[in-house]
Amino acid sequence: MKGFHVLIPARLESSRLPEKALADLAGRPMIVRVYERACQCDALSVHVATDSKRIAEAVRAAGGRVILTGSAHVSGTSRLAEAAARLEFSDDDVVVNVQGDEPALPPACIDQVAALLSANPGTGIATLWTTLESREQWLDPNVVKLVTDHSNHALYFSRAPIPARRDGGSPSGLDRDWPSGLARRHIGLYAYRVGALANWSALPSSALEASEALEQLRALEAGWRIVCARAVETVPPGVDTADDLLAMRHRFAGCAPV
Repeated sequence: MKGFHVLIPARLESSRLPEKALADLAGRPMIVRVYERACQCDALSVHVATDSKRIAEAVRAAGGRVILTGSAHVSGTSRLAEAAARLEFSDDDVVVNVQGDEPALPPACIDQVAALLSANPGTGIATLWTTLESREQWLDPNVVKLVTDHSNHALYFSRAPIPARRDGGSPSGLDRDWPSGLARRHIGLYAYRVGALANWSALPSSALEASEALEQLRALEAGWRIVCARAVETVPPGVDTADDLLAMRHRFAGCAPV
C-alpha cells in the first residue's frame, strides 16, 4: 500500500459540548489524545487542522504538528481540503480524516481505511462500519446507520433506523430472522484521495445532506462512490455529549463507565 497522511480537523466551537476539543482526559486535552492515538498508525504524517489558536497551542505543547486553516469552514471536509492544499499533497495522495472527538479510535482502523481506498483506485472515498449492538442504537438519531450494495459501496447513510422492516421488527443481532450484518453502524472515519477533496467544494448543494446533517450524502447525491468495509477492530463511540465525555474519562482513567 502506498503511504498515506492523517489530518484531524478540529474547531473550538461545538453546539452540544462547548470546547470539547480541549476537554480534559486524564490530564491531557482530548485533541492531544486523538493526535497521540493517530500517531500509532502507519501514516507518513499526522497534523491537526484548525483555525483555533488555543487548539494549536495545546497540540504544539504536546509536540504535535498543526496546519492552520481559515475560519469560514462549515464542515470538516472543507477544512481538510484546505489543509491538504496547504501541505501540498498530490492529487493521488491518500488522506485519512480522523475526527477530533475519537480519542479511543484503534490505529489499526486508520491503517485499514487507507488500505481500502488504495485497493480501489477508481474510488475517491472509503469508510468503515460495524454491526449495531442494540435496538437502542438502531433507533438513536445520534448513531448513523449505513446500507451498502453487493460490491460494498454505500447506498445510503441515515440517522433514521435503516434498513426498516415492514413488520416493525428489529435489525440483525436483535432479530434472528435478519441476515448478519444487515444493520450497520457507520464509523465516522474516512479516507480521501486528495483530488476528490479538491473537488469537494464544487459539488452541488445537497438536500439530503441538509436534511440528515450528514455531509457524506453530498457525495452520494452527486453520484460519487464510497467504498465501505467492516472495521477490523471494535470502535468505541466518540464524544458528542456530556455523558460521552464522562464515559471517555472513565476509559482513560482505567475504570468502567458508570
